[in-house]
Amino acid sequence: MPFGGNSWQQDGLPLRQPSEYIRNGTAKLLCLFHPKDGQVRAKGVRSCTNLVLHEWLRQELSEIVENLPVAEAVNEEENRLMWRRWQEGLLWPITLPEKLPRLRMLLVMDNLKGHRTPQMVLWMFAHGIMPLYTPLGGSWLNMAESIQRIIKRRALECQHPQTPEEIIELLEATVRGWNREPTPFEWGGRRAARRARSRQRRHALGGSGACAARPVRVRQTITQQWQHSCQMTH
Repeated sequence: MPFGGNSWQQDGLPLRQPSEYIRNGTAKLLCLFHPKDGQVRAKGVRSCTNLVLHEWLRQELSEIVENLPVAEAVNEEENRLMWRRWQEGLLWPITLPEKLPRLRMLLVMDNLKGHRTPQMVLWMFAHGIMPLYTPLGGSWLNMAESIQRIIKRRALECQHPQTPEEIIELLEATVRGWNREPTPFEWGGRRAARRARSRQRRHALGGSGACAARPVRVRQTITQQWQHSCQMTH
């Protein structure tokens, strides 16, 4: 009878994979993620040079911008203020060109050298795309990193691909399955609300920062009990 789990193997007969590791090449996943609706645009490649990455980004970003709603017309000064708003507080803001189109989209990317080439940045500016780079060591701020971990786990668990092409096929098939019923991402969702409620139910222990699930009873000395009884009598 079938039973739940990552495998349909019988008890005592687990699925075994060869222990040898043969490096037949690498497979990489180019990924664009829209947190609001959960849609993923991805492509598996054997290498991720700037030529490969930038060509794919131009193709996907052009299609995304074309399908956006028509932007409202604003004067040049207001438009430039909208662009500069997203550079407030940056130690090294990007120099904006003199002529800027209507701001259409924000693109969050890791702070990699290939993402900051002048040719690619100018192309994004020309198409109304503002690049925002996560701080060094802050890749967790890029939600595409989170969705890639989910896709990789779903695609490769309990699998034994022999070639990079098989890995790419598994990854892209998983992305297509994800897009049929995507899950939107949001900061401070239900999980954050549960953690907040859990913290509210805890009881602080002095000033140490530690907490307990229930209040700790404070033992009173004989002097404190006598003072309390005197106050009640008075």
